[in-house]
Amino acid sequence: MAVRLSLSTHEVSDLSLGKPPLRSISITDTIADALNAIKKHAESYISVWNCHHSINRKPPQTLIKEDFEFHCKCIGKVCMVDIICFLCRPENLSSPAAALRSPVPILLADDRSSLVRHIQPNASLLETIDVMDEGVQNVVMPISDENKCKKKENEILHNDKRAYCWLSQEDVMRYLLNSIGTFSDTPAQSIDKLDIIDTQNLYFLYFDDPASSALELLTASIVHQSSVAVVDPQGKLIGEISPFMLNSCDEIDVPAIATLSAGDLLAYIDCGGPPEDLVQLVKERLHEQNLDNAAVELLGEGSELSSWSSFSSTSSEEDICSLGKNWKLGGFSSRIMRRSEAIVCYPWSSLVAVMIQALSHRVSYVWVVQEDGTLYGIVTFQSMLRIFREHLKSMS
Repeated sequence: MAVRLSLSTHEVSDLSLGKPPLRSISITDTIADALNAIKKHAESYISVWNCHHSINRKPPQTLIKEDFEFHCKCIGKVCMVDIICFLCRPENLSSPAAALRSPVPILLADDRSSLVRHIQPNASLLETIDVMDEGVQNVVMPISDENKCKKKENEILHNDKRAYCWLSQEDVMRYLLNSIGTFSDTPAQSIDKLDIIDTQNLYFLYFDDPASSALELLTASIVHQSSVAVVDPQGKLIGEISPFMLNSCDEIDVPAIATLSAGDLLAYIDCGGPPEDLVQLVKERLHEQNLDNAAVELLGEGSELSSWSSFSSTSSEEDICSLGKNWKLGGFSSRIMRRSEAIVCYPWSSLVAVMIQALSHRVSYVWVVQEDGTLYGIVTFQSMLRIFREHLKSMS
């Protein structure tokens, strides 16, 4: 019990050792700035900050440096999925260049501001899990040793002269997995018995549904750290359109998302680049919808639609397929891993097995299917953390 008690009181700063300083953009930047930052630094998410300062009430001629009080706060995060979904809106499809000049706060809806929260480094692990149980995905804290950042001050220091890092639910899950033996037999119990399978809040499309139907669902799935399943008419899981998958795409994939069906999109973004027949289909549908000029805006003059792939022609199949997942499906190639494949488990799978699956594939959820492959539910990091939270509280 002493070991369990000490685990619950571990400071959250213990988890931040070695964490890199956050790359960030300002609340005054545009969506194009966010896009460039994500590409430049190869980040899944870029943090958005509001840094301003106030001046103590003194006559201007008497002001000194200490009279300026700086306030810097991370107000949210933006990923490639946010940008792609924004560009796919009907009002933005016809003029993507103008859409990219929009201010970045447009991407931060009210329900997104609660996904990030500042926390003190001396907060306990249990306090951090309490915050994440409320839906917070990233806790932000200052990095104490700023000497490590001196060479890149212009990039990572804010107006308050501090560098920050953040911790995700994945970081906490990895930390708990390293201490899994302190939780008695709970991790060995099935996810069904622990009652953490969500069978109600499932986001899914049928194979023949328009891929654009996934946009609103994707926006919601980011908030809930889940994904959009693609199922056949019998409800069997055949793939997914996930934030993880689209984060590795590009804005040039917008035309495919806007014109293809969910099933065709899975094939379009699969390992090895889009099939030529789907490229031609996208061309034809763009022409039908008078969106040819919009395509030129995204690609630039003289570009060909055949280059509309998020993969470089010099990328090896091994590099591309390293992003794939472990669910194999008839009708698609079984020789390579695919980005549209979904991580799955079963109701009788143990909590620790599901944890390891999610962490090894760098996703925050695992789909739950029946033995015949029928979609049954989903398990997320947040629901898993709730089990550990209750266990730690019972020991305190």
